[in-house]
Amino acid sequence: MKNYLSKLFLATGAIASLAFVGCKSSKNVAVVPDKSIVVLYDNDVHCAIEGYAKMAGLRDLVSDTAYVAVVSSGDYLQGGTAGAISHGQYIMDVMKHVHFDAVTLGNHEFDYSVPTMFELLSQLGSPVVCANFCDMSNKRIFEPYVIKTYGKKKVAFIGAVTPTALYTEAYSFFDKDDKPLYHLSEKNIYALVQEQVDAVRKQGVDYVVVLSHLGEDKNDINVDSHGLVAATNGIDVVLDGHTHSVIPQVKVNNKDGKPVLVTQTGTKYANVGKLVFTPKGDIMTKLVPNSSIALENKEVKQATDSVMSLMNALINRPICKSDYDLIILDENEKQLVRRAETNAGDLVADAYRINTGADVAITNGGGIRSQVKAGNLTYGDIVSLLPYDNYVSVVELTGQELVDVLKACTQFLPVENGDFPQVSGMKFTINVGKGDQISNLVILNKETGNYDPVDLKKKYSLATIDYCITGGGLQGKLKKNTILKPNILLYNDCLIQYVTETLGGQISKEYAAPQGRITIKY
Repeated sequence: MKNYLSKLFLATGAIASLAFVGCKSSKNVAVVPDKSIVVLYDNDVHCAIEGYAKMAGLRDLVSDTAYVAVVSSGDYLQGGTAGAISHGQYIMDVMKHVHFDAVTLGNHEFDYSVPTMFELLSQLGSPVVCANFCDMSNKRIFEPYVIKTYGKKKVAFIGAVTPTALYTEAYSFFDKDDKPLYHLSEKNIYALVQEQVDAVRKQGVDYVVVLSHLGEDKNDINVDSHGLVAATNGIDVVLDGHTHSVIPQVKVNNKDGKPVLVTQTGTKYANVGKLVFTPKGDIMTKLVPNSSIALENKEVKQATDSVMSLMNALINRPICKSDYDLIILDENEKQLVRRAETNAGDLVADAYRINTGADVAITNGGGIRSQVKAGNLTYGDIVSLLPYDNYVSVVELTGQELVDVLKACTQFLPVENGDFPQVSGMKFTINVGKGDQISNLVILNKETGNYDPVDLKKKYSLATIDYCITGGGLQGKLKKNTILKPNILLYNDCLIQYVTETLGGQISKEYAAPQGRITIKY
């Protein structure tokens, strides 16, 4: 058995040598051998469309010796240049050629509004499953699961998306009068998934796989993939997403004490996940580095090349020169921009403040998505840094409200959080875990050029993005504040205007490193 399993997990280049149980025969009947089932999975692709041809190529390679499925655990429509410049259409132009067995929703599928999501997903030609996305009458918008047959076995794929999308993409769940249109079953999502597990088990499925966009990190609503496993039974594997974690596999006990595999591939096709159900009932997962996959599916590659040719004329337009890398990651490739000041954050926040004339500016760290290398920067580089359809706006708030925003958005330290504030026009200290969490807050005086202590009763103008004003970011703290200047320009266009007009096309030593606006004390 040990030799069998080792063969099954050979490197990608040799995966065609997957072993399977040999034929049994009698004098009169030859029985077709039962083959392994291999489920290839991705999560949080975020518009890295070049990876789809490789995953489909890996499927083609494995299909000679095993039954193969291809699935996704969400966040494919947005998060990169291809999505940003086409409102997700370029992503569908590629994904529909992959022929997925099932996909679920990520929170960023809601970025372009629910009607746009419907239009895009209608082109996919594959089952979209989600157990907890409902209208206000509790009618499910998509089927909660799909059952697929592979040889003699049946596999159920159940979908679930994080209820935190109700807050991070709040604008998609309410109409213009703030009336709720949809919900994500925040309070009973575990029970809803259990209902689907029970339903598919009654239909005689052999394996239950949850396509989860819940993530492993703790959050305010206490819904995550490990909590899902602990609250349910009957699930065999959770193919997770949302937190961009690289997890070949971890075992989490369900409510009956039985271990369940949970796995996640990272993001932007750093890896393709490979789940294997062997003929003897063994279950295992492994991550295959994208760089090790040599074969590309021709159909998907042609679609990708077509999209890339459409994009190139636009994204290669020169914008400026940067003498320094614009940093959002630390040396371990972790999201520094979500837990500390970065030079990229300083640059973006300055663009907001200076272009709008606001007193101060805040941008959420999660809205800055890609690191940019020093050199000649193109439009594509800027859009990869700021890929969403966010508009810069200006709101009014008091000094006390500003303190409250900063406190709310830094409360998760040292854990990464997408609301961590990158700021301009202010300096402050974060005292992690202390009662006086925000101290020494000073505001830039436009007339003197000095920093003055914040006046808690004074009204200030704050530049940020509409995403943070409508409740999606900054912990929803600005949702009721007066908007002074709405939707001035797209946030990536705001940065382009700043670096070309204010900086004269050169990002120089002023942004060589973080400028010391945020001091963190543990």
